[in-house]
Amino acid sequence: MNKHQVTGRVEEAKGAVKEAAGKLVGNKELEAKGMLEKNAGKAEAKAGDIANKVEKAVK
Repeated sequence: MNKHQVTGRVEEAKGAVKEAAGKLVGNKELEAKGMLEKNAGKAEAKAGDIANKVEKAVK
């Protein structure tokens, strides 16, 4: 597991918590920020997954 995979999944989890909290309290801004953070974390984790596969293929 590389740095981008770990960081991405942490950001994804934080975003999901913010999104859920925003929904719970009816705060659309917090919900939107959480959704953005979650999606950015997914993208970073996916980039890490791809980099990991490339690294394994090269070996």
